[in-house]
Amino acid sequence: MKKQNRKKVVCKALVIMLSAIIFSCQETTMEEAETTAAVAKEQQNFKKMTSSASSDLARRWAPIHYRDVDATGTYAEGGKSDYVTAINYDNDWNGENNWNNLPAFANSLAAHCYYSVVESNTHWFITYAFFSPRDWTDNPLLYSLDQHENDLEGVLMIVEKNGSTYGVLKGAVTVSHSDFFSYVTSGSSFVNGLESIDGTLQMRDYNGELHPVTAQDAKGHSLKAWPQHDIDGDGIIYYPSASGVAQIPADNYDNYVEYKLVDIFESGGLWEQRFNTQLFSSPAGGFTGNDFKTGGANAPWAWNDGNDAIVQGGEFATDPAKLADNYFDGVGNFSRTYKDNKYNPTAGGIVTVYQNCNYTGYAIALPAGNYTLAQLKSYGVVNDDLSSVRLENGYKITLYQNDNFGGESLLVTGNNSCLGGFNDKASSLKISAL
Repeated sequence: MKKQNRKKVVCKALVIMLSAIIFSCQETTMEEAETTAAVAKEQQNFKKMTSSASSDLARRWAPIHYRDVDATGTYAEGGKSDYVTAINYDNDWNGENNWNNLPAFANSLAAHCYYSVVESNTHWFITYAFFSPRDWTDNPLLYSLDQHENDLEGVLMIVEKNGSTYGVLKGAVTVSHSDFFSYVTSGSSFVNGLESIDGTLQMRDYNGELHPVTAQDAKGHSLKAWPQHDIDGDGIIYYPSASGVAQIPADNYDNYVEYKLVDIFESGGLWEQRFNTQLFSSPAGGFTGNDFKTGGANAPWAWNDGNDAIVQGGEFATDPAKLADNYFDGVGNFSRTYKDNKYNPTAGGIVTVYQNCNYTGYAIALPAGNYTLAQLKSYGVVNDDLSSVRLENGYKITLYQNDNFGGESLLVTGNNSCLGGFNDKASSLKISAL
């Protein structure tokens, strides 16, 4: 009897233990499922909020835009060749019929502006691009030299995060054909960097908020800060629509036309169209076109300043922090690490090395890794030429006097505005987490 009772007790104990284990596993599985669902929901909400926030941010700093109009000339179409419109204004994404389709759609050129938002840890970089079907001239001797189908030029707004919803606008860089022009707002800390500042970015009240003012000339549509370009006689003033409408100018003198902001990264939008061989000659961003000159216009990820060696073609949009850090000094707390860069997720870095003290001269961002002199040169760093460094929190950089990590070394674990005795001595370096 004692043995039997002992067995019963053991069996009961085993049953209880197994039940407890099964219940515990079920409870853990339920908790894991709930946690997974909560995380997924949180991520989904985050994505929605980010998209909405990007749209609101783009609208907040969208420019009041002057477009000069010339109604004379064989290819002016009574001024319509200078109107701002959508790339697919003629209901297709074919870049080789935009010139010839203009007369048929001349009375339905609804105003659009393409935009993208790239975010770093400290700044937002907002690209705006304005399209016209023709880049034209009224000089017959230049028809085959200057004219081309499709025209897209724009501006980069550099917005510093300051704890508010929309930050503060510090500077801008505009596209004028194959040249970039840089501007600062009144009171901005930005000063001349590798490029000289070309003027002040004017601000004007619109719906209770100050917006930057930009302008394009007629025919070629070079874009600069107003009033470096201005309306001469007939011309149109475009304003960002708060409700997403795309208005059509009443005539060549319409001084209030709302343009629709269109996200470059929207589904089926301009970024996805880069693989469309009817619109682009390659995904690199050069537009097609077969009237007069072949091509001639580029998407933002192909915009290039022809004589600006430090900023490579396309980095206007794909690595805007690099452009800003090199074009301007006095940028303050400035991160080259991107939180959101759909053009190039691998752009930027966690350490920025500078040619001169006080974070001036050329500025090169580097990811974590070991860099010999040859590797540094491939990024644009010159031997024995570094004088200051910025680091993201949690990282360190070790500078070496000689190539291949030899000779004296200096460990830096935070921003250093001047390397002192190691100034102009680095020939190799290592970057890693603390």
